[in-house]
Amino acid sequence: MPRAVGAAVAVFAGLVVLVVAAVALLSVRIDGDSREPTLRDGERVLPLPAQDDGVDRFDVVLMRTPGRDVLLVKRVVALPGDRVRIVPAPKGGQRVLVQRAGAGRWYKVTVPGAAGAALPTPCCGADGRRSVSPAARTVPAGRFFFLGDHADRSDDARSYGWADLEAVSGRVWLRTWPLAGAGPVDHGVRLRPLPGP
Repeated sequence: MPRAVGAAVAVFAGLVVLVVAAVALLSVRIDGDSREPTLRDGERVLPLPAQDDGVDRFDVVLMRTPGRDVLLVKRVVALPGDRVRIVPAPKGGQRVLVQRAGAGRWYKVTVPGAAGAALPTPCCGADGRRSVSPAARTVPAGRFFFLGDHADRSDDARSYGWADLEAVSGRVWLRTWPLAGAGPVDHGVRLRPLPGP
């Protein structure tokens, strides 16, 4: 009996070592503060591989920068067919607006705890970037619009334009470091309808 218990403990310890090694190898380190408050500089996250069914609105994704080979962790804000617009807020800063599927009511995108944007970046031009003549734009087929949760510190679609859905390599789902904060990543984004008919 003691030999069986010892073998079981050894197998369990081996599995724990394998899991820890896999998490360490597959996890991605967050660099910078453009995803605060959802993700912070120095944290490590574990992405799930991208699936054939694509991404959902408000997923935090691992993606390649449009036009450059830089790995980013950003939030999907608008999907193909959605309309998006960034406009000055009544009390300063900006409001990110989405019209789902390009019809019906407009919604304000709210990330609980995110710092209010102090630097207005009106958007969007025809390519999805910031523009001096912003307008509501429809996200093209096969593309998406992405932002960082800390708008003033993020290089995102306002800089790079629409991103290809194929640029997404994974969805961030688990924080692995620090251990005190380990667990599922709470996406926490809300859509608040704007007043209207």
